[in-house]
Amino acid sequence: MARITIRNLDDGIKARLRTWASGNGRSMEEEARLILRDAVGQEAEPENLTAFIRECFASCGGVVLELPPRRLMREPPHFD
Repeated sequence: MARITIRNLDDGIKARLRTWASGNGRSMEEEARLILRDAVGQEAEPENLTAFIRECFASCGGVVLELPPRRLMREPPHFD
């Protein structure tokens, strides 16, 4: 694992990070690690496409699609 040192970090940012981490039940280091992971986009687990689409349309009441009734398949073409 790599290490990183952040110099000249504003005291106010450090205090807010400490408060944020405490509120989430994590150490400051773990909180910073999670923030960086989210910001850089490290190999996130694949999203469920259906859940993502539902989330996108939830604010406008969702979308209800009418599915056409199922029918028998047509006969395949003959190439004699």
